[in-house]
Amino acid sequence: METILTLVQNMAHSTPAGFVGVCGIFIFMALMLGGGVYRVKQALEKEERH
Repeated sequence: METILTLVQNMAHSTPAGFVGVCGIFIFMALMLGGGVYRVKQALEKEERH
């Protein structure tokens, strides 16, 4: 959690390229979490059918 807080705090003081980079990190993390939740949901549905 401290790492995320540090990223957000430093994002305000960074260059535009740094700001875009940090936004990209958060978007990538959200996509990874969303993909993981989707895969788990699919696995649970497949188990219920068998």
